Amino acid sequence: MRKLIIALVVASASLVPGLASAEEAATAKASMNDLQADAPTEYTVQKGDTLWAISGKFLKEPWKWPQIWQMNRDQIKNPHLIYPGDIIRLDRSGLSPSLSLVSGGGMAAAVGNVVKLEPRTRIEPLARAVPTIPGTAIGPFLTQPLVVDPGTVDSFPRIVATEEERVIIGAGNIAYVSGMKVGDPINWQIFRPGETLKDPDTGEVLGFEAIHVGDARVKRFGSPSTVEVTRAREEINQGDRLMPAREVSFPSYVPRAPDKPIRGTILSVRGGVSDIAQYSIVTINRGSRDGVEVGHVLATVRASNQLIRGNARPPLIGELFNFGHHAIELTPAPPVKDTVVANADPKSEPMPASGPEKLVLPEERSGLVFIFRTFEKISYGIVMKSVRPISVGDTVRTP
Repeated sequence: MRKLIIALVVASASLVPGLASAEEAATAKASMNDLQADAPTEYTVQKGDTLWAISGKFLKEPWKWPQIWQMNRDQIKNPHLIYPGDIIRLDRSGLSPSLSLVSGGGMAAAVGNVVKLEPRTRIEPLARAVPTIPGTAIGPFLTQPLVVDPGTVDSFPRIVATEEERVIIGAGNIAYVSGMKVGDPINWQIFRPGETLKDPDTGEVLGFEAIHVGDARVKRFGSPSTVEVTRAREEINQGDRLMPAREVSFPSYVPRAPDKPIRGTILSVRGGVSDIAQYSIVTINRGSRDGVEVGHVLATVRASNQLIRGNARPPLIGELFNFGHHAIELTPAPPVKDTVVANADPKSEPMPASGPEKLVLPEERSGLVFIFRTFEKISYGIVMKSVRPISVGDTVRTP
């Protein structure tokens, strides 16, 4: 009976397409082929390093970091911090490579930085753990409001008046806000709804981009409350909204592939540029409800294009121009025979021999996106690698 139950479980798992492969990929161990050709036997962590850069010293694909550390899911969510001075060692003796950490100048050295003086005590700050990706690239996006749910815009406090009835206010000016009450936070961020983000596949409104225009601090709660603008990034107007300030935090991310197949689309890029390059910040139409988590790495691929090709060969250069004073008489080119094109869409019907030929070009991987902040329906990522042009509308998927 027990063998029968096990057989049924195995059989049912095989009926779910993609599930077994995703689970295996998440828990698989790294192989020797995953290592860089010049991977060091050991590496001493330096100040200014990032976990992504360290991963790239050992692995061809940095997002396979949990596999070479042989982490389980609990360890991925609560990883051990790595500090400057720590030594990472690579072990090639087994069937699969593995890494180990030897505490060097990190926490142990930090404890030694405690200096006692009489009659007072002075404590030196602990060494800062190595971040996963450059904090300077994503720092503002961890603290600023980015996305506002369509159903919650009206619930945020609103600037209803300004001092001396000014149309535009800036740092040092006073504004009057409705919707605040005693007990609310003191520090706030001022924003206004920006571009509407829609799912390109379903047309669903996923949210509004929140344009961060400044910061404010409450001077007095009331009806309305009085706030002072402490910083202005842009012109602040009556009608702008406020949300509680978000504290700066750089959690320890672990780069990893999602546990299940995820496929989405790049909706926008910060800065309004047309070409997306390394360290660009992009928005995708998948969020926490779709299983996207902070630390997930997604591959970007160019959308497959359709190419219409005629059945005659293109003219030669000599056929397009006259050489010297003599014109070349052109003769019709013989028709090209039907050819079989690799990677063509098997569902597309072949065109007649006398007409143009329709080809569907395969998807090409163009880079990697690291997810650093998620909302329910939308996520923000930073482009960590770009080997081909990346554009808005390109696909992101589990690598």
